[in-house]
Amino acid sequence: MPTLILVRHGRSTANTEGLLAGWTPGVALDERGAAQAAALPARIAGLPLSEIVTSPLQRCQETIRPLLDARPELRAHTDERIGECHYGDWSGRKLADLTNEPLMEVVQAHPSAAAFPGGESMRAMQTRAAEAVREWNARVERDHGPDAVYLMCSHGDIIKSLVAEALGLHLDLFQRISVEPCSVTAIRYTRLRPYLVRLGDTGDFASLAPREEPSGDQAPVGGGAGAP
Repeated sequence: MPTLILVRHGRSTANTEGLLAGWTPGVALDERGAAQAAALPARIAGLPLSEIVTSPLQRCQETIRPLLDARPELRAHTDERIGECHYGDWSGRKLADLTNEPLMEVVQAHPSAAAFPGGESMRAMQTRAAEAVREWNARVERDHGPDAVYLMCSHGDIIKSLVAEALGLHLDLFQRISVEPCSVTAIRYTRLRPYLVRLGDTGDFASLAPREEPSGDQAPVGGGAGAP
C-alpha cells in the first residue's frame, strides 16, 4: 500500500495571534509561513509524488502552492474530510481565554469525550480523516501501484489524530504528539499494519531549545505556532 506524506500548513496569522482558527475564513500564512511553504519543494524534491490532496482552507492551499508550481504535472485534489476540526463556538477565540473553559481540561486529558459547542467531537474529526486516508490509499494504489507516494496538506489536530490511529493509540493519548507548522510526517501503509517513519520533521531543531517563557503542560489545540 502507499506511503502517505502528511504536511501541516505553514505558520498562519492565527498561529502568531494565538487564535484558534478552525474554519474561520481568511486565515492566511504569515511571513514565516510563506517562507516555510517556499522551502517545502526542495525539502521533498526526492519524493516521486503521485497525488496531492489538501484541506480546502486557505492556509493549506497557500502552503502547497509553491509545490504545485515546482511540479506542474501534479494538481491538488481538495478533500473537506482532512480540513481542520470544526471548533464551533470556539473558532476565532484566543487560546489564552479558552484555557479557563471547563471543556479545555477534557480536550487535554480525555479528548475522546470532547465535543465543541456548535462544532464537532474530536472522535468525529479523527473518524472522517481516517476514512479519507483509507479511501485515498486505495485510490492511489489502484492508479499508481502499491509503492506510490502521495501527499496530504492538513492541520495539526488532524495529523496528530492520524498518527495516533496509525500507531493504534487511543485518541485520549493523541495530545502527546506534536507536529509543528510545515512539518513532514510520513506513514507507510501495508496490508497488516501502518509504519510511522517520520514524525513532525521540519529539518530545524530550533524548537528544541529552551524558551524564555515555558510552554507549560497543555497541548496546543490546533497545533501551535512552532518555534519562535
